[in-house]
Amino acid sequence: MVLVLLGTQNNSFHRLLEEVQKCIDNKIINTEVIVQAGCTKFESDNMKIFGLIPTKELNNYIQDADYIICHGGVGSIVTSLKLNKKIIAVPRQKKYNEHVNDHQVQIIETFDGQGFIKGIKDVSDLEDAIKTINTFEPQHFVSNTNKILNIVSDFIDNN
Repeated sequence: MVLVLLGTQNNSFHRLLEEVQKCIDNKIINTEVIVQAGCTKFESDNMKIFGLIPTKELNNYIQDADYIICHGGVGSIVTSLKLNKKIIAVPRQKKYNEHVNDHQVQIIETFDGQGFIKGIKDVSDLEDAIKTINTFEPQHFVSNTNKILNIVSDFIDNN
């Protein structure tokens, strides 16, 4: 199963779902596709599309997925990394009114540059990314949440 995560952004990311549909039509994706679409409206006979999925259910989908295709949101990426999933990330772009700026490009470049994900610059690169995802070996991700919590705790204790 392939899980597509578009986050909870107000803006549509229709371009990505159009490209996923092309990959299904061209037999690049030959398995079940589940989509957490947020505010993106898209209809397909080939995908199970949900607006929002409760966290526990979403984590189950992530766990069961062969790989994740997602927008460049930190939440989607980090949640999937913590569950040791292979990720193809595609940035929402300002020029398409998918976001207020292009920070997702930078987020994806950073995670990709460190070897955690397979980051692509545009939806047109999705087919090639899917063809190579099975051989992609991501770096093991370790969350630094405890580090920041210790800094805050130390600050509170000493001030």
